[in-house]
Amino acid sequence: MTRLFHLSDVHFGAEDRRAIDWFADVVDTDRPDAVIVTGDLTMRARRREFAAAARWLAGLEAPVTVQAGNHDLPYFNLVERFTAPYRRHNDIAGVIGREVAFDDVAVVPLSTTARAQWRLNWSKGYVSDASLARTLAMVAAVPAGKRILIACHHPLIEASTRSTASTRGGLAALSALAAAGADAVLTGHVHDPFDLTRQIGGRPVRLIGAGTLSERVRVTPPSFNDIRIEGGEIAVVPRYLG
Repeated sequence: MTRLFHLSDVHFGAEDRRAIDWFADVVDTDRPDAVIVTGDLTMRARRREFAAAARWLAGLEAPVTVQAGNHDLPYFNLVERFTAPYRRHNDIAGVIGREVAFDDVAVVPLSTTARAQWRLNWSKGYVSDASLARTLAMVAAVPAGKRILIACHHPLIEASTRSTASTRGGLAALSALAAAGADAVLTGHVHDPFDLTRQIGGRPVRLIGAGTLSERVRVTPPSFNDIRIEGGEIAVVPRYLG
């Protein structure tokens, strides 16, 4: 069995200290095979927020992979946002977009953020052709027989949560990923967990969203997903701070 802890939207700068301490304790006790963070490690992409996030991640007793979220791009400095949007990620460069794989499962990254879009709300999701092509190439390289989980920040299609993703190119990306053999898509952004199955191109694909470990809760309390893959089956248990 492979066990993955999936969390999102920690928002250092607005983190829930009790929640992140609880999560670190659970990692220390349960020893998952990997921790998957689907974006928004920070609140405003400030250097001190990334530094705090890096210290916390380094203290987790498990391999970590992180996808960037919309809050992880420079918020106030538009020059840096356009010219060097990921420069502030230096403290966590080793885990950003990291592909992780085990005997029965591979976790493949997909970028859904953009430094700018042709709409007013740049926080919403966007899958570019180049981003999708990179992910499809990684999916194609996964050995046969492994479950394939895609990790990205924004839900590719809506999941009936209070917050929305409005991801441009999301449905087309999901269709392409399903055709390539993806079994599930792990996301965040909406701050409430969900677990849905959709028929995409004649194949069932799981859409799995993590909650938040920040103070910016929506409907549910701080939480993360405990994902277990055994015998080809994917089981998801949301775990709530309580």
